[in-house]
Amino acid sequence: MKYLRGFLGLMILIFYLPSFSYAEDYDLRYFLAKISLKTNELFKNETAELLDRIEGVIERAQRIRMKLVEGIQTGEMDIRYQDGKFWISRLENDQESIETGIQQIKLLREKPTHLVAAINLFKSLKDLSSNFNAYNNMPSFSAFVGDVAPEIELWADPVFYKLFLMPLAQSKNIEKAPPQKEKKPVPKGKKP
Repeated sequence: MKYLRGFLGLMILIFYLPSFSYAEDYDLRYFLAKISLKTNELFKNETAELLDRIEGVIERAQRIRMKLVEGIQTGEMDIRYQDGKFWISRLENDQESIETGIQQIKLLREKPTHLVAAINLFKSLKDLSSNFNAYNNMPSFSAFVGDVAPEIELWADPVFYKLFLMPLAQSKNIEKAPPQKEKKPVPKGKKP
């Protein structure tokens, strides 16, 4: 009985330790909660985690894109030839957005204050979101896309835009503001 209680206590400890070690799990809910609390300031580790999570979503989009291309090309999906050509061209545009997004993430990791890279990443995410929402409306594609379309949209617009892009743009605006010139008072009494 004593050994059974000790074994049971050990098992409970083993199952609860992982939950304590991942106390700061930076998932989508974490960043959405940060937006709702109006704390638009990200710490360095949060910024790095945000970029990691966005890169993960982009990689998932890449895998789904590959499955869709493969399904169209092999005839696994019941799509007419003309429709298939149209969707393949849209998927090729997605490849460009994915590559641009990954390049911009690399630039932002090197220099987090790079405003142009942040804008390009935001545009790539918005393009992917729009296209994946269109794929999700196609019955033959929706099984492949699933919930990635709304997830990309959430990462792009509320999270990345409000937590990263807008504070970055505002900080650049403050840095570039011209200095206020003080007017010197005109001395009274003497005329030239």
